[in-house]
Amino acid sequence: MENKQTTQKTAQKILEAIKANPRITRKELSAIIGITEDGIKFNLSKLKKEGALKRVGSDKGGYWEAE
Repeated sequence: MENKQTTQKTAQKILEAIKANPRITRKELSAIIGITEDGIKFNLSKLKKEGALKRVGSDKGGYWEAE
């Protein structure tokens, strides 16, 4: 299980990558950050719940909005 510090750093990296490229895919995030796509999915849903991240549009054609 990841500790809170690691999770916070990962979340920060995800948000930075999304700000640089709002149309980034989970696969691309996984490669950049160095965790599995499942790890990315987990972090993205956490960030969405916290209100730090929003998905705009469809899964395929949409993009991310970092608050």
